[in-house]
Amino acid sequence: MGDIKRLRKKFKKPGHPWQKARIEEEKKLMLDHGFKNKREIWKLSTTLKTFSNQAKKLIAATGKNTEKEKSQLMQKLNRLGLVKEGAKLDDVLALTFNDILGRRLQTIIHKKGFSRSPKQARQFITHEHVKIGAKTVSSPSYLVSILEENSIVIDNVSSLSNVEHPERVAIVKKQKATIAREHNDYRRRDNKRHRKYEKK
Repeated sequence: MGDIKRLRKKFKKPGHPWQKARIEEEKKLMLDHGFKNKREIWKLSTTLKTFSNQAKKLIAATGKNTEKEKSQLMQKLNRLGLVKEGAKLDDVLALTFNDILGRRLQTIIHKKGFSRSPKQARQFITHEHVKIGAKTVSSPSYLVSILEENSIVIDNVSSLSNVEHPERVAIVKKQKATIAREHNDYRRRDNKRHRKYEKK
């Protein structure tokens, strides 16, 4: 039968369970970004801490494989779009939660306009409507690389691939309303600047 695989937690819980500021921040993140539960936030935070801890160790390391490990870490973060080409280990320490949050599949799906809200983006992914290239991805927390970002599509087999699907039509209407609102805001600001200039 072989050895039973030892299961390990993929995240670390907060050090103290009752911190009002942290609890309020987590609630806001769940509402704004469509997280299912706080464990998803803790997983993302743990991933970020892992990258930071690796960078700290490599800054202080002097072994034979140090340069190789530095290169591997920077290449991985560069593929994920977290650091730019030629970045240093200090740039890894400067990464924030929002940087890694922006590479989640759920966030990118919403930003690309495939969904009306982060919560709906999560639904599309978990119901297997979304593909990256030829691969169906059903994990909203999947970290999308720069190369994969342009190959995110709605599965041809899915009913959502039809542009006349009610949800697709609603998304387009929302996008048009957003563009119109932004245009009106710009015109109001522009008119305000003109009036201010005329008074002078």
